[in-house]
Amino acid sequence: MSYPSDSTTPHRRAGKTFQLARFAAAIAWAASSRLLADSSARGLTTRFDMDTWQPFLSAIFLLFLLAIGYFLLQTISRRPASIRAVLGLPTRSTAAEEWLIGAAIGWGMVILAILPMALTGSLHVTFWTESGTLRLVVANILTVAAASLAIEVVFRGYPFRCLVETIGPIAATVFMSVLFALAQVLANGATSTGVLVALLLSIIFSVAWFRTHGLWLGWGMHFAWTASMGILFGLPVSGHHDLSVLVATVATGRRWLTGGHYGPEAARLTLAALAIGLIVLVRVTRDYAWNYTHPPIIPGGFPMEARPSAAHAAMEQAAQGRPPSLVQILPSAPQGRSVGDPPQDSKQEPSPEM
Repeated sequence: MSYPSDSTTPHRRAGKTFQLARFAAAIAWAASSRLLADSSARGLTTRFDMDTWQPFLSAIFLLFLLAIGYFLLQTISRRPASIRAVLGLPTRSTAAEEWLIGAAIGWGMVILAILPMALTGSLHVTFWTESGTLRLVVANILTVAAASLAIEVVFRGYPFRCLVETIGPIAATVFMSVLFALAQVLANGATSTGVLVALLLSIIFSVAWFRTHGLWLGWGMHFAWTASMGILFGLPVSGHHDLSVLVATVATGRRWLTGGHYGPEAARLTLAALAIGLIVLVRVTRDYAWNYTHPPIIPGGFPMEARPSAAHAAMEQAAQGRPPSLVQILPSAPQGRSVGDPPQDSKQEPSPEM
């Protein structure tokens, strides 16, 4: 026995196969673009003696290559869209507001992560006031802004949306979060706690996407997380001290509290800070989730217009072509008195004439 849905099954499978192919192509393009962007930035900065700006130029080149490649993939799929929409940065009136809210949440999570270290006296801060420090700070801020956006485009942007259409939101979130954590291990040698922190952090960024269907919120969170930890507080970010140019902080103490040389992203209490940040994220994005993720309400149901009866239809048909009849409206008040006279009792006998 065949069911009506059986005829559409091959089309659905073909659609999922095509989405999976788009996801694989998007990831492959991201990896090759990263190598090409690093090589181009290195050659350009070496030629013009601009080593300070090499990370920034690498991130900018990567964003440019991602935009071109993903736009072409979207065009091939016959779903035309603007480059901003393909990257996951839709034009909306609340874009700046979402970014600032995300930055506030990211900054708050960093505060919660390093607060136990500060209360236990585990942080030792040093300030650098050498010439050229301000220029390095500006370069690092721009680098973090561009690099965090590029990472979000790769892990929560076009490839992520292709995967969601293929295997669903939950499986796509888990898969991309595991991929993000593995990238941290391969690039920075993360510890087991660092892997868990990267996994949970990626889940939070994915939730930010699902709550707004845009990268503005997640980009703000990612930027504030990295900039606050590395530039503002001078702590290691995933084991790297490259951002600590104005403030350099050394954390001493037990590894579960400070994260050791890897930084707060390897501290166990950071997991609690991220859990609190996830709860706050869900609560403050209720309006965004309603406005940007729910489909519009379309009136539906059955038509309620009652058809006229056969006798009424015959009467209207017979009346067609006839001149309209005049209707006389009689006055409702007696004509023997004016409006201001008191009413008279109709049963009262007329008084005899004198």
